[in-house]
Amino acid sequence: MIILGVDPGTRFSGYSILKREKSSIYLITCDFLRLSSQKPLPERVFEFCENFEHIINKYEVTDISLETPFLGKNAQNFLKLGYLRGILYFLAQKHKLKILEFTPREVKLAITGFGGASKDQVSGMVHKMFPRLPIFKRDDVTDAVAISLCAAWQIKNLAASYEG
Repeated sequence: MIILGVDPGTRFSGYSILKREKSSIYLITCDFLRLSSQKPLPERVFEFCENFEHIINKYEVTDISLETPFLGKNAQNFLKLGYLRGILYFLAQKHKLKILEFTPREVKLAITGFGGASKDQVSGMVHKMFPRLPIFKRDDVTDAVAISLCAAWQIKNLAASYEG
């Protein structure tokens, strides 16, 4: 099973690829996609689609893992996030992939054992699990790794060894 975890955004989208074999989880890659704020939104959405379709094909993804969105202070951002989530749903249908979604609280609980954990606590635990994971200035990538870990654990719910 190969899981694509995505933390989508209209400027920066973190992603990770995890491979689960029996009771082991391997971090294959993780990075972020940068979309130019100078481009119109439709061009950014198209670029998002093209890039994630390439990732799905390159890594032979079987599952996509997402965090459910919450309405923050800016409703416009929430709506724009919906466009990107729609693209991921489209790609999942096109490539016959499963989508797993988790609330932010579920992700934090799975990674740290505490549903109210801070971003730093989640990042710290992700780096303990995958010590070779680079430290990124943005949280998008570690969030994507955490989201994909939730999917890996939920699918088999077994104790796993980590290799990154």
